[in-house]
Amino acid sequence: MGLLVEGTWTTAGYDTGKGGGRFEREPTRFRNWITPDGSAGPTGEGGFAAEAGRYHLYIARACPWAHRTAIFRAIKGLDEMIGLSVTHWLMGDEGWTFEPAEGVVPDDVNGVRRVFELYKLADPAVSGRASVPVLWDKQRRTIVSNESADIIRMFNDAFDGVGARRGDYYPQDLRAEIDGYNARIYDTLNNGVYKAGFAGSQDAYEEAIVPLFDTLDWLEMHLSDRRYLCGDRLTEADWRLFTTLLRFDPVYHGHFKCNLRRLIDYPALWAYTRALYQEPGIRETVDFGHIKKHYYLSHPWLDPTGIVPAGPDIDFEAPL
Repeated sequence: MGLLVEGTWTTAGYDTGKGGGRFEREPTRFRNWITPDGSAGPTGEGGFAAEAGRYHLYIARACPWAHRTAIFRAIKGLDEMIGLSVTHWLMGDEGWTFEPAEGVVPDDVNGVRRVFELYKLADPAVSGRASVPVLWDKQRRTIVSNESADIIRMFNDAFDGVGARRGDYYPQDLRAEIDGYNARIYDTLNNGVYKAGFAGSQDAYEEAIVPLFDTLDWLEMHLSDRRYLCGDRLTEADWRLFTTLLRFDPVYHGHFKCNLRRLIDYPALWAYTRALYQEPGIRETVDFGHIKKHYYLSHPWLDPTGIVPAGPDIDFEAPL
């Protein structure tokens, strides 16, 4: 797994011993923003103007956080404006790499073999995890952002003036509602599956699993009489939720011990997830081979046999 310590790569894993076995996610390091005119965004410095061809996105198909950014690149029609590189599914001692494999798209911008090299190019003394996604500025040769929540908001509207597809997934009149959904879903579900899966004690696991399924139960009721979280309008809150739901039965239910119920045991949530999967352009952002092999083979302390399960056999293309 590994991390950078003042620019030097180490193979340290997650340390859950400090917090009674609780998994604590590290904060992201790069928080600049692309804006229509290059002015500073909510965080970071200015100088990152929306221009076609200037930026490049690095993702892993397995990673739900990176998946969000791939979805927004697709739904906003940014494929021709923002380049894309896709890592290997295995996150081993060198972290994410671009070792040749099916579905890997190598780095044709900086020519790096490992994602942590991008972090060192941006800051030779950087410390922390070399996570994906990474949004790279080819002009300034640095990382704009490695925070997926920020990147999807940049993709949502920063490029509208230079030819992005129409569609606002964070509309002004729904922002308070969207932020409320995001806050609960992130803490208990998006990150909750990791709190359960990487728990280093029974107490930490039980602290995570109860609110996780409370949130799934609440979502089932909430979506039983509406199409999307905010009613009839598809927003960023739906896409942030989707990338976790998509992975729930294939990996989180078994590998992360989130096994009180399956996604397919929730009729409304299951239909909702299939509907989002079947939206134009979304299937192409999904690679279940990368997803399953990553989780079951990148965490040997959770699955020491290295066996990738054949199932579950579920059909995201099933009619709605």
